[in-house]
Amino acid sequence: MQRDIQSFWARLRKKEDPNTKINSVKHGKNEKFVALDGIDLTVYKGERLGIIGKNGAGKSTLLKLISRITSPTEGTIGINGRVSSMLEVGTGFHGELTGRENIYLNGAILGMSKSEVNSKIDKIIEFSEIEKFIDTPAKRYSSGMYVKLAFSVAAHLDSEIMIMDEVLAVGDLAFQKKCLDKMGDVSRQEGRTILYVSHNMDTIRRLCDRCVVLDNGKIIFDGEVEKAIGIYKKDSGCEQRARE
Repeated sequence: MQRDIQSFWARLRKKEDPNTKINSVKHGKNEKFVALDGIDLTVYKGERLGIIGKNGAGKSTLLKLISRITSPTEGTIGINGRVSSMLEVGTGFHGELTGRENIYLNGAILGMSKSEVNSKIDKIIEFSEIEKFIDTPAKRYSSGMYVKLAFSVAAHLDSEIMIMDEVLAVGDLAFQKKCLDKMGDVSRQEGRTILYVSHNMDTIRRLCDRCVVLDNGKIIFDGEVEKAIGIYKKDSGCEQRARE
């Protein structure tokens, strides 16, 4: 809400939007921009799907649509199960609430009772590695602490679908490995579906058993992980730079 008001006030004064990223493309009032175009994608229970592509390809938009943060302008999205997602650092957390209170808040959002959350809260706190600060207001957390608690909540509460954006890159390498191992475990043992966006191809290789490549809002490949990575690198010009 605060960012929306800031952007609206800046437009009124014909000033630069303070929430626009540096060097981002600006579109005119009557110019049409299609973030995703003709996407047709089916993800099956228990799959670990990687989603890769250049910046601006539509990856984050796709995850926001699946998470129901944004509504599609046309078409339909069918979801069978509850979704837990990590799309931006701090998403789903209330800064004035403590870490512990935010765990209960996220459980309630997923439709879980207090007793159900109680049965999992010790594991959530232990996995998060922030026991000393669990009763501190979340607004005082560093970005790394946010990620640790948010991932732990998403991994342990009862959801059938986990959606992870690039946020894991914020954490330290040891915790990133711990998260990847946990996602692999819940997928294989509990049949959870994982949708994972990353620019780190090593993590895509470690976690995913299928991969989609996006380019300009379209799916240009859907299939085997190594082939997807090869197409992504070629499309991004990585192979050319490596030869030079």
